[in-house]
Amino acid sequence: MTRELLAGRVALITGGGGEIGGAIARRFATEGAAILVADLRAAAAEAVAADIVAKGGSAAALETDVARAADAERAVREAVQRFGKLTTLVNVAAAVTPDATVETVTLEQWNEAFAVNLTGAFLTAKYAVAEIRRAGGGTIVNIASQLGQIGVPKRAAYSSSKAALIQFTKCLAIDHAPDNIRANSLSPGSIDTARTLRRFNGDREAGNRARGPYHLLGRTGRAEEIANGALFLASDESSFMTGADLLLDGGYLAFKGTLSLQSGTGGS
Repeated sequence: MTRELLAGRVALITGGGGEIGGAIARRFATEGAAILVADLRAAAAEAVAADIVAKGGSAAALETDVARAADAERAVREAVQRFGKLTTLVNVAAAVTPDATVETVTLEQWNEAFAVNLTGAFLTAKYAVAEIRRAGGGTIVNIASQLGQIGVPKRAAYSSSKAALIQFTKCLAIDHAPDNIRANSLSPGSIDTARTLRRFNGDREAGNRARGPYHLLGRTGRAEEIANGALFLASDESSFMTGADLLLDGGYLAFKGTLSLQSGTGGS
C-alpha cells in the first residue's frame, strides 16, 4: 500500500514558476501537499498551479517579489487563507547574476543577488515561522548551490549570497528546533534549466558536453532530481536531519577536474 509523504501538508514554494521550483511543486503535489506557487512571473506561477490542478492536485498561484516584505508576508497569508495552514516553506527564488569580478559587477547587481537569494529567504521565513509553529511544526528548505561552497571565477555575488543562505539555514534550525521546525538547505550542482543553458544559447546537448565531464556521474542534473531531494528534506523521511546542507551535485565537489566520458578515467 502506497502512502503520500506529504499528506495533509501545505507548502509555499517561492520561485515555483521556474523549472526547479515547478518540479518541486509538482512532486510535492503528487505526495499529497497543497501548494501555493509564488513567483515574480505571474503567468509562470499560474501555469504550474494549473498543471497541478489538472492532474488532481491542490494548488494556487500568486505573483510575488520575495525581496519585498509586503509580498513575502502576503504569500504566507495567502497560503494559510487558501489551505487553512502552512507546514512547509521552500525557497527557490533566485536572481540571475552576470559573470563579473568585483571590479565589474555593479552595486545594483550585487544588491539584487542578496535581495532575492538571501533576504527573500529571510523575509518568507520571518513570516512563515509563526504559521508553521501554529500548525504544530514543519519544515523549511532553502535551495542554495554548490557554488555556495567553493570559489569560482566571476561569480562573487551569486556564490556569496548562496554561502550566506547555507549559514542562515543553520541559524534557522538552531533558533526554531524548539518549535518543531526543521530547516535544511539543498545545494544543487549544474542542472539542465534554461537559466543555466543561457551560456550555450539554450543548446542542452552542447551544455551537457561542456559541463558533464566536471561531474563524477559524467552528466549534469535534472530538475526532477532536485525535486526528489527537496521532497526528502520536507518529509518525515529526513526526520532526524536539521541544520544540514544536502549536496546534490553529481560528484562535482568530490572531484573538481574533468573526466573522459569515453574511457571513464580521469582526464586533464
